[in-house]
Amino acid sequence: MRVLVVDDEPMVREVLARYLAREGFDVDTADDGEQALDRFGASTPDLVLLDLMLPHIDGLEVFRRIRANTAVPVIMLTARGEETDRIVGLDLGADDYVTKPFSPREVVSRVRAVLRRTGASPSKQTTLQAGDIEIDLARHEVRKGGEPLKLTRKEYELLAHLMESPGVTFTRTQLLEDVWDFAWDGDSATVTVHVRRVREKIEDDPSHPTHLVTVWGIGYRFEP
Repeated sequence: MRVLVVDDEPMVREVLARYLAREGFDVDTADDGEQALDRFGASTPDLVLLDLMLPHIDGLEVFRRIRANTAVPVIMLTARGEETDRIVGLDLGADDYVTKPFSPREVVSRVRAVLRRTGASPSKQTTLQAGDIEIDLARHEVRKGGEPLKLTRKEYELLAHLMESPGVTFTRTQLLEDVWDFAWDGDSATVTVHVRRVREKIEDDPSHPTHLVTVWGIGYRFEP
């Protein structure tokens, strides 16, 4: 799937493009409002990351023109944190809003979440499955052997995040950024606690997990 990154800061464009490409997205970039509209018209992306403060045509006007003709999801980026900016952007129909400075991993997670929510996930995938564990992404339901499991919101988000990248090891800090939001300033022990709780629900033997495994000294990964 294609993501259009619109920002007048070269470093922001470069970093976001690199992180998104690493996650399998095709990435196009633009550094001002006019170029953004040109790139959008030339090849309609599946999602737009749009900075509010742009030269020539500001981000809000770019967003209005995009929304006048399409329902392509838009995540707004801004260095301004005023409540009025956030409200204006969301009232216009933006799908999400991220204030700079931000973690690139957080932005990638937001992109995935918006694409899932709008029914445009990169592989049109509606389920994740490993053995007898299945996640219905549309219904936010987890089943084991066909039987529904009761997971809290964070337990669900943690499991889904790990299952979306099977075999990839995440540090506790990365999981805090991706699942608990970059603004989280608590102890990483919360990740350990949630991992234990998820294991108790999905593993046949939580003391000897075969799916949600520990990578000693680093973090955790999901083995399908």
